[in-house]
Amino acid sequence: MILRHVTVDSSEPYELARFWSEVTGWPLGDDDQPGDDEVLIEAPSPVPGLLFIRVPEAKTIKNRLHIDWMPDERTRDEEVDRLTALGAKLFEDHRTPDGLGWVTMQDPEGNEFCVERSTIERGL
Repeated sequence: MILRHVTVDSSEPYELARFWSEVTGWPLGDDDQPGDDEVLIEAPSPVPGLLFIRVPEAKTIKNRLHIDWMPDERTRDEEVDRLTALGAKLFEDHRTPDGLGWVTMQDPEGNEFCVERSTIERGL
């Protein structure tokens, strides 16, 4: 088995995909347009893409699955600031005084995701 896409339910797939395209730097699919019911963000191989599909119901409870991100060009805190400026919201702050921990955020439709310490902060 090969993980091809991570699929996210959405009320506005194109708008949410544009947000995540800004977050990741990955391009939208060439044929994707505003109003489409399915919009793909194409990740660099071998990373799975993010597929946003329209669903009629709104998100009402905590996600059963979410993505953890590790910045590779910024620190965790710089990335949290950047994501906030793009429209994400801080949901739960798990940072500790010693610099460890992570931040749980929500995208514009309320889907949770985490930002961990960066590769530099981890010494990678």
